[in-house]
Amino acid sequence: MKRLWEIDALRGLMLVLMTVTHLPTRLTDPLGQPFGFVSAAEGFVLLSAFVSGLVYSRIGYSQGVEPMRRAFWKRALKVYLSQAATLLFLFFVITAVSLRIDQEAVKNLVSYYLAQPHRGFIYSLLLIYEPALLDILPMYIFFMLLSPWVMAFGLRHGWLGVMAMSTALWVLAQLGLSEWIYAFTVHWTGLPVPFQEMGAFNTFGWQFLWFTGLWLGASRNAPDARPLRFPSWLVSLAAVVALYGLVWRHFGAHGQAPFGGDVELNLLFDKWQLGPLRLLDLAALGVLAVRFGPAIIERLPRFRWLEAMGSASLPVFCAHLVAVLTVLAFYGDSQTARPWWGDALLLLAVFGWLYAVAWAMLRWDRRKPAVNAAARQPSAMSRVQKPAAPDAKR
Repeated sequence: MKRLWEIDALRGLMLVLMTVTHLPTRLTDPLGQPFGFVSAAEGFVLLSAFVSGLVYSRIGYSQGVEPMRRAFWKRALKVYLSQAATLLFLFFVITAVSLRIDQEAVKNLVSYYLAQPHRGFIYSLLLIYEPALLDILPMYIFFMLLSPWVMAFGLRHGWLGVMAMSTALWVLAQLGLSEWIYAFTVHWTGLPVPFQEMGAFNTFGWQFLWFTGLWLGASRNAPDARPLRFPSWLVSLAAVVALYGLVWRHFGAHGQAPFGGDVELNLLFDKWQLGPLRLLDLAALGVLAVRFGPAIIERLPRFRWLEAMGSASLPVFCAHLVAVLTVLAFYGDSQTARPWWGDALLLLAVFGWLYAVAWAMLRWDRRKPAVNAAARQPSAMSRVQKPAAPDAKR
């Protein structure tokens, strides 16, 4: 299947914004949620789901449900191994360095692991204990494991039922579904992991974003697929909502906290729950991207380095975690620990590292088909023709 370089470039941009947000520099706050009350995480999840729907639905249509299911599971295993490797790096490298130099930022990050090292290690590999910054890939794995059945149902019966169920789960997530399930689980199993150590992302809220992207991607391969078009009144409304969110975010009194210290109202824009007003802001930006994105792309040069990072999104995402954890171990989480030129050098080094990882992975992926093709070629000895059988008439 031909890659969509525009999607790869957008995913690369989301990785850049996530890296800038997670690295403690003077750019962390200004570039956090740069387009309004929407972060790079929402864009990255939605784009990844769209690509998954596009790729795996094509497998489902052309080869059937079983090959599609195996492809999903293979991807889920790759993501799990990436998560496990990152956890090992955090526990046995970063934590060891931080204990030696007494780095509070990392000790706070892995406080449960330091208090309960054996339990912390086992439950992290079971994807129950999720240290901060390492809590998005477990959510991905969960979604990838669910997706084969959801995709098969959607391809056979349509997506109305799927999205109705997904919307209901999102509503229940806003009402405390995760906390209720956690309390029920602790009551019956005695689960020792505290709720706040199980990842910041509310899976029941974020599944709506994933399955929306999956549906949009799969719909592009449907036999009756039509180009996405929106009425002019909806585009105008989306422009007003997006502009209002952008101005509120960057010129409002409270920056990234829309309502300042009002916890209840801030939940309407909450990132971890995927609050309703946050979802509205994201939907407005999505409508504008679909309507004006193609025309903008035609006028811009292709950013090959962003495409490379988006094409190798999983290893680059893990590489960005390695960079962020390393910086936290040596510098802590202070955004002013270095002068401006120090921040510039740090960002240059980190993005050089991310591009090097992307380049190496893409080179490896291009090399594998060539190696496999060479392995399938008959050897030189086998190409020697056998002597012809003697003529029976002779």
